Amino acid sequence: MELCTILQPECTTCATPGSKKKVLELISDIAAVQYPTLSSQEIFESLLAREKMGSTGIGNGIAIPHGRLTNIDHPLGILIKCETPISFDSIDKQPVDILFALLVPAEQCEQHLATLSSMAEKLNDKAIVKQLRKSSSESELYDLITQ
Repeated sequence: MELCTILQPECTTCATPGSKKKVLELISDIAAVQYPTLSSQEIFESLLAREKMGSTGIGNGIAIPHGRLTNIDHPLGILIKCETPISFDSIDKQPVDILFALLVPAEQCEQHLATLSSMAEKLNDKAIVKQLRKSSSESELYDLITQ
């Protein structure tokens, strides 16, 4: 699946959330606009449930929070660049400044795993991550990650 089919420009942002909880709330608020039948609280609880199983902080300042939702029919990606890195309980204990969140329909488990794997691979590219960190606008972030 092409990244531009699940990540829209309005779901790409630069922010200073301050904490893991706040960034998950931000993701939930952004997603709730895209999924009008869901509340941001429902989305937040899905993300939080996954985090309780183990942090989605994959190291090198990157996290890929994700969740499955029963009342949606299409996946949604959200890209956030934190102006100030936040503690995220990452596997390498380093703070996180790049987050790619993924929300998928509960029944699309295979697609979910393939998309997560593809995103992790892209975010494992040091050149791409360096460019993301240097980006100065949301449109630049979007263009970098979707090219």
